[in-house]
Amino acid sequence: MKRRRGGAIVADAQPSADGRQAAATIAVYPGSFDPVTNGHVDIIRRAALYYPRLIVAVLTNPSKSPLLPLRERMLLLQEVCGNLSHVEVDCFDGLLVDFVRRRGATLIVKGLRIVSDFEHEFSMALLNRKLRGGADTMFLPASLEYAYVSSSFVREVFSLGGDISEFVPAAVLRAMTRMRVPHAVEQRRSAGPKRLALGRKKA
Repeated sequence: MKRRRGGAIVADAQPSADGRQAAATIAVYPGSFDPVTNGHVDIIRRAALYYPRLIVAVLTNPSKSPLLPLRERMLLLQEVCGNLSHVEVDCFDGLLVDFVRRRGATLIVKGLRIVSDFEHEFSMALLNRKLRGGADTMFLPASLEYAYVSSSFVREVFSLGGDISEFVPAAVLRAMTRMRVPHAVEQRRSAGPKRLALGRKKA
């Protein structure tokens, strides 16, 4: 049986050959989300149309220094996904397929912004399928208005004092604006002595 959900036609779980009801698919959408962008939210909302449960999984990477701490990224995701009752936010480290297996999921969701994304993501999809307990990957192309938006792009614009309000949800903008004030003060403090030194004449 098929039914309409949010404008999409979605098939209900069908009984398997032995008469048992097929398990509802749990999907995982992984990423660093540093910060969460409007493109991320678009993928989450669209993926949530097709799966009864979607886990947004925030990667913890000790080898990198994120702009936003893990806890804040998770809280921001919970806030922007608050109206999606079947979307859950979690975090993981290590292999993605291990996390997928622990959570009882069967599918990985990835967004594709540009053609160059596909080469890397396709290789990762094959690897994740090959590893023990592997899972398949579903790709969702970015909506046209978000095809150029990435977390690294937002971080760079933010670090140079640019306006990021078009690229991130309001909650993320507020959080990053709070960061900008102490960051600007620190920049002025560190730049001050250098300016004085440059302006000092030799005796």
